[in-house]
Amino acid sequence: MENIFNEKKGNKSLTSMIFEKIREDILIGKYTSGEKIVEAKLAEEFGVSRTPVREALKQLELDGLVDNIPNRGVIVKGISNQDVEDIYTIRIAIEGIAVKWAIERMDENDLQKLKEIFELMEFYSFKKDIDKIAELNTKFHETIYNATKSRYLEHVLKDFQYFMKTTRYKSLRSPGRMESALEEHRKILEAFTDRDIDRAAEAILKHVNNSRDNAKKVSTKV
Repeated sequence: MENIFNEKKGNKSLTSMIFEKIREDILIGKYTSGEKIVEAKLAEEFGVSRTPVREALKQLELDGLVDNIPNRGVIVKGISNQDVEDIYTIRIAIEGIAVKWAIERMDENDLQKLKEIFELMEFYSFKKDIDKIAELNTKFHETIYNATKSRYLEHVLKDFQYFMKTTRYKSLRSPGRMESALEEHRKILEAFTDRDIDRAAEAILKHVNNSRDNAKKVSTKV
């Protein structure tokens, strides 16, 4: 395999890039729960030494995506249905704070960016481009988190967005969910435009609850 890490991206270290690549592969289902990840094989595939791969795997273990089991090696844990339920429950508990701080602290550039992302969501919904919609969905929420100007809250909620990637893709593919999600984001945007904290909190919590309910339906399908 061609070494995709020949040139560092920005200020990212080789270990960071390898970590992000393996994490992405786990979250999109390239690696399944219980599968063994072989350090030497990854180093060969990436065209790097084993040291940055080993460090990346340690970080994945800290994130709870893999287990390093004695005499077995590194085993994929992935994201379980319980993890998904926990993430939604925590989001419901703190999204209201994010909305309040975002509306209080956001500037016109933040609001304009939110509007532009939603317009793109409308466009790609018309095109039925699930991949693009899922990407824009993440950007929409991350724009709100960034507007809170709270690095701690932003860090926690952005991580949740990333870990929910696979679930989001599956959910958006279920009948009617793409259209209903778009309308939920429209309500959120309208409340933000009016700087109405209570209405925005109500809209975003409704959206998160609906997303959780739909994720449950998707996860129970065989």
